[in-house]
Amino acid sequence: MTRKISGNHRRLNRRTLLKGAAAGGTLATTEVLLGFPTVWAQNTKDVTLVHAGGSYAAIKEIGDQATKDLGFKIVMQAITDDVQLNRSLTQPNTIDINNIDSTKMPYLVGKGVLQPVPVAKYKYWDETVPLFTKGTYPNGQPVSSQGLSPLEAMFYDGKDAKKLAGKPTEWLTMIPTIYNADTLGIRPDLVGGRDKITSWKDLLDPKFKGKTALVDYAPVGVIDAAMAIEARGDFKYGDKGNMTKEEIDKTIKILIDLKKGGHFRSFWSTFDQSVNLMASGEVVIQSMWSPAVTAVRSRGIDCYFVPLKEGYRGWTVGLAPMAHLSGLKLECAYEYMNWFNSGWQGGFIAKQGYYSAVPSTAKKFLTAEEWDYWYDGKPAAVDIKDPYGALMEKKGATRDGGAIWDRMGHIACWNTVMDEDRYLTRRWNEFVSS
Repeated sequence: MTRKISGNHRRLNRRTLLKGAAAGGTLATTEVLLGFPTVWAQNTKDVTLVHAGGSYAAIKEIGDQATKDLGFKIVMQAITDDVQLNRSLTQPNTIDINNIDSTKMPYLVGKGVLQPVPVAKYKYWDETVPLFTKGTYPNGQPVSSQGLSPLEAMFYDGKDAKKLAGKPTEWLTMIPTIYNADTLGIRPDLVGGRDKITSWKDLLDPKFKGKTALVDYAPVGVIDAAMAIEARGDFKYGDKGNMTKEEIDKTIKILIDLKKGGHFRSFWSTFDQSVNLMASGEVVIQSMWSPAVTAVRSRGIDCYFVPLKEGYRGWTVGLAPMAHLSGLKLECAYEYMNWFNSGWQGGFIAKQGYYSAVPSTAKKFLTAEEWDYWYDGKPAAVDIKDPYGALMEKKGATRDGGAIWDRMGHIACWNTVMDEDRYLTRRWNEFVSS
């Protein structure tokens, strides 16, 4: 897809133009380049944007840096998935920038609460990884079609934003920001070593009875379970990311039998819960997020994010402007969303284990040693620290799973919303409460 925007325009910095206009730049120039009157530029200091989303992305320090760089205020609100979805649908005016993971998009499309982002408004489109722009890896290979792949969630079929297109158009559902490849976290010291866990099926191994945990979120937890069930050889799914009722019933029956037999120690719903379960030793193998693994290690406890042979479960996140935004506030929203991928946020979030949709800008905010460790999978040439300066990995450590495309290039299934989502949720709740 070709961007309908000139190279000269793409190189202009909107904030520079705003400042120039406020300092006496001509009305004609400002209106031609930015599409709004000079007086608006003088009023940006009065703008406040509320950015709401999960705690993994709606981080206060990112909002503070954006406020400093842009000159208008960004308020970060970290909220749970259920609260975010409820507010998006029933109180949409309380959010300006919706920090959406791709699986929420099917719930919100056509509800009139979001507005599309014209591709021409996103200045880093040409530098964005092809996962989002073409549905491929950098080597041209198509990504897994199981689950909701990035391309399927990235585009509206028109500016009315009523349906997902499933292919490139000129209307983005969101500006892509971060993504990652998830797998199982383990305690090597309590399972016999890192090399003892190689497959998703190990999650169901009887020797870990009472020491396992799943994430208590049906669309994700059931995929982790399905990866394990299929790897164990129970049966093969047509599409683990879009199960039939029969497949859901088979899966839930297996899980209920395991639960009644005492296999699962817990079902976690927050980042901190997963960290504490693993750090305490209550659980030795579980659904886990990469930063949670590093959080355990930062306590001096060995924890490992296993590159399982069947592949990873992938997920993506982006920023979507709410439908109520207009005028100056909408222009500031575009400016902020572009800032989000301009590098500072990408460098910050890399130190928590996430990847930027625009690695070339994130690289400018990482040291060569940090880039080598986080993106290239090389042994750390120096001690690796988190965004707050705390030690995460000692010199010589290698990132679990290796380089970015060694990890993201082996996605078996993407986080998704299934056609039978309501049925799945009901059956999942029966399992958890059984």
